[in-house]
Amino acid sequence: MKVLVADDSMVVRRLVCARLAADGHEVFEAEDGQAAVDVALRERPDVIVLDRQMPKMDGFEVCTRLRQDTTLKSGILMLTDNRGEHTLIESLERGADEFMSKPFSPRELSVRVRLLGSRQSLAQPG
Repeated sequence: MKVLVADDSMVVRRLVCARLAADGHEVFEAEDGQAAVDVALRERPDVIVLDRQMPKMDGFEVCTRLRQDTTLKSGILMLTDNRGEHTLIESLERGADEFMSKPFSPRELSVRVRLLGSRQSLAQPG
C-alpha cells in the first residue's frame, strides 16, 4: 500500500515513516501542506497521514484541496497534537476519515492505516 506522511516535524515524520515502512508500505514524505498536496496528486497514495498544523498550508486546507479532486480516493488520517473537539469536527468536516491525537501509539497508527487502506481499496471500483 502507498502511504504519504505529511508532518512538519522531522522527528514525527521519521518515526511514522519508519513504522509504516517496517509494516511493508511504500512511504512518501512531505514537510509542509503544499508539498503534501503535490505529492498526493503525483503519487496517488492509498492513505495519507496528515498533520493538522503545517507551514504553507494547514491540514484542514490540504484535506479540502485533496477532496476537490474527485479522482483521488486516498483515505486521510489526521494526526494532531490538538485534542479539542473543534479540531476533531473540523477535520471530519473537511474530509478526514480518521483522527488520532499526539502523542500516539505507533502500533495503533499501524492498525488504523492498514484498516483505512483496506476500506479504501474495497470502496474502489474494479
